[in-house]
Amino acid sequence: MSHDMSEDKLPEPHGSAGEVADHGNPFADPGLPAHEPRRTDIDERAAKRAERQVSLMFVISMIATIGFIASYVAIDPDRIVYIFPLGHVSALNFALGLTLGVALFMIGAGAVHWARTLMSDVEMPSERHPIEASDEVRNDVIEQFKTGAAESGFGRRKMIRNTLIGSMALVPLSGVVLLRDLGPLPEKKLQETGWREATPAKPLALVNMSTMQPMKPEDLVVGSLTFAMPEGLTTHDEDFQQRIAKDALMLVRIAPEDIKDDKSKDLGFEGILAYSKICTHVGCPISLYEQQTHHALCPCHQSTFDLADGARVIFGPAGHPLPQLKITTDDKGNLVATGDFEKPVGPSFWERAR
Repeated sequence: MSHDMSEDKLPEPHGSAGEVADHGNPFADPGLPAHEPRRTDIDERAAKRAERQVSLMFVISMIATIGFIASYVAIDPDRIVYIFPLGHVSALNFALGLTLGVALFMIGAGAVHWARTLMSDVEMPSERHPIEASDEVRNDVIEQFKTGAAESGFGRRKMIRNTLIGSMALVPLSGVVLLRDLGPLPEKKLQETGWREATPAKPLALVNMSTMQPMKPEDLVVGSLTFAMPEGLTTHDEDFQQRIAKDALMLVRIAPEDIKDDKSKDLGFEGILAYSKICTHVGCPISLYEQQTHHALCPCHQSTFDLADGARVIFGPAGHPLPQLKITTDDKGNLVATGDFEKPVGPSFWERAR
């Protein structure tokens, strides 16, 4: 018996919701299942209960953030506690991790619960289209966004809105508090050096860093460069490296007639000038000196300072001259400082007052 194959046709795909696909064709479009409303869509009491649950999660997030800040302030960083099954851990780290984790989790869980129970879940299929959308599609997207925003209840459900805003506003405070762990506050430590203890009534002697002995004017000849530190500071001090990073002096003796800056000459003693050894670019120690030109060179980035002209910058990336220390002699004939530098030593910083 003959059979006309041309009469055979594949079943038409079904793309609308609720239609049943042809099971004889495994590639037929099954379509979308019929939309089933959720309980919160038809029961206002269930919707209110879901709203309270979401708000509770956001409130817990706020409480956890406050707990994070309180833990940071109240718990001793050195305190160790036993937590099963972790063993012995830092109480501060455990509290910070737990509270921050709860705060972030509750925001996420609240948002998910909100979306699953209260926001619209109606399927809105759309055909594929070129990357560049037409004006009609763009307008449709805007309308869908407005519809979704309205159906989310963000404006109508004030409890959810307010608690979400509260939790999202508090969580960033955790990061702000952690900035405190970057180190101790500088206070005036960047503005002052160890020479601040010197006064005209009680000056500080300049100690040669090579011999560890007080320096006298006759120890320096014209053209020489010597490094000094304040009296009372020793290499055995626990904080020596921190203090010498600001207190280190560079002493140079220049013939008085070669000193170009009158103020610099007044701060010195018989042609002996005391400058900070710390470069004003990134804080490298300056150690290279050219006798003929009176130029000091920083070996890190080649910033060059004219020591005969107030240590002004004549080359390189340094932003300002080397600070100078006022020196004189005491009744023993030793070189002494009568006060701190007029300006902060080292690189610029945003809190710099002068």
